[in-house]
Amino acid sequence: MKLRTLERELERLETIEYPDLHLEQYRTPPLVAARLLFHAAMRGDITGKSVWDLGCGAGILACGAALLGAETVTGVDIDTHSIEVARGNATRVGRELVFYVADITDDAAFAGAFADTVVMNPPFGVQQRYADRPFIDRALALGKNVYGVFNAGSRDFVTSYTAGRATVEEAIRCRFPMRRTFAFHTKEWKEIEVEILCLKRLP
Repeated sequence: MKLRTLERELERLETIEYPDLHLEQYRTPPLVAARLLFHAAMRGDITGKSVWDLGCGAGILACGAALLGAETVTGVDIDTHSIEVARGNATRVGRELVFYVADITDDAAFAGAFADTVVMNPPFGVQQRYADRPFIDRALALGKNVYGVFNAGSRDFVTSYTAGRATVEEAIRCRFPMRRTFAFHTKEWKEIEVEILCLKRLP
């Protein structure tokens, strides 16, 4: 599947109708999701692999991984409504995926779990400082390869935070078009700079 074809497929998916500001439920733009997944696939980390989507929201990364040939895909989110939307999107793309509700910090919810690859668009920490750290911790405990969307300029922080646990192998800068989602947004669209970080867990 070509990058643009994947992006078009992801554009068809439903979004969360009433996003939660505290959870920073911003939609992952199809072009950003497609670029992350396509890059991971080019590195051999999607097709035929077990993939987990942490903080999956409406399941755009999970569905995209399935479309690119992941062997198994599991999505996790703390929000029940998001999981319902994600399940509907899996049906929409004609793939069987597993979605369940869990807190990313709940060790019992992930007992015995393993992934070849973890994909995620974690909170940027605007509403709650350091909100991305539990996602990084869980991703590295769960999978060998991690692909995440972070604020531009986060590479140094993530490198320092994961020292001794992982290496940051690549940082891919891209624009994140954000549609007006909450009442305090004054513009219909806003673009922010982000980077997709590729991490590999150390043995």
